Amino acid sequence: MSIRQDSKLRQHIQSTVSYALAEDIHHGDVTAQLINDDVLASATVITREPAILCGQAWVEEIFRQLDSQVKVEWLANEGDKLVANQAFLTLTGPAHIILTGERAALNFLQTLSGTATATHNIVSQIHPNYWLLDTRKTIPGLRLAQKYAVTIGGGHNHRIGLYDMFLIKENHIEACGGITPAVQAARQLKPELPVEVEVETLVQLDEALAAGADYIMVDNFSHDDLLAAYQRPLKDGQLELSGGLDLAGLQATPTPPLPVRVSMGAITKHLQAIDLSLRLTRA
Repeated sequence: MSIRQDSKLRQHIQSTVSYALAEDIHHGDVTAQLINDDVLASATVITREPAILCGQAWVEEIFRQLDSQVKVEWLANEGDKLVANQAFLTLTGPAHIILTGERAALNFLQTLSGTATATHNIVSQIHPNYWLLDTRKTIPGLRLAQKYAVTIGGGHNHRIGLYDMFLIKENHIEACGGITPAVQAARQLKPELPVEVEVETLVQLDEALAAGADYIMVDNFSHDDLLAAYQRPLKDGQLELSGGLDLAGLQATPTPPLPVRVSMGAITKHLQAIDLSLRLTRA
């Protein structure tokens, strides 16, 4: 199931928003107390740079939890391409509530839009036979949020945690006594879960194929080894490239004749937040 339809995501939104608000207003908002409760205002949020808009549900949840009197109106849709200085959100309601929720709302928007934008920038510049995936290298506490943002940017999700997929790496292989016994043990333990094996040589690749691995991650393969790997009897998306890849490194990689997965931690861990601004006007 895509993270975009996952019920866990809805729960994640509620809990992360609650935590973010608690960081700010656990003991109240003393500055907002300067403003009378009956003062109404409108606010407009703009982006100062091009971006892929992401994070609407978090903003809506912030003001739902703070005060449902605040009206949230979107001038662009989730996943839209925004241009510099474009207004994409208006808020109307009690001024003190808008200002209390401002920072939390912008934090989610700038972070998730940054993740979606980074993903989009890579997806738009690589060969369509590359399927870009995220990793578990996410901001602690925001994994589901960032993985959602990756899908908004045109990427795909790898495993969510350590529970929804087997990823058998070098140390697992050593501890299990080899690739084949590791895959066999995985099939016996949780036959419903996909099994991926990380390999470092063509010999290991062939063993993982013979063992019936669903996915095979080739870690830091050379140019020639990748060309040889592409000649194996692979299914679409069965092979996965990994190992500190960035856009330049991927563009220098030999283009695969069939779709391969590319897991790239940079799209979530090397985050550059989008520069946003909110301006409020008293009614």
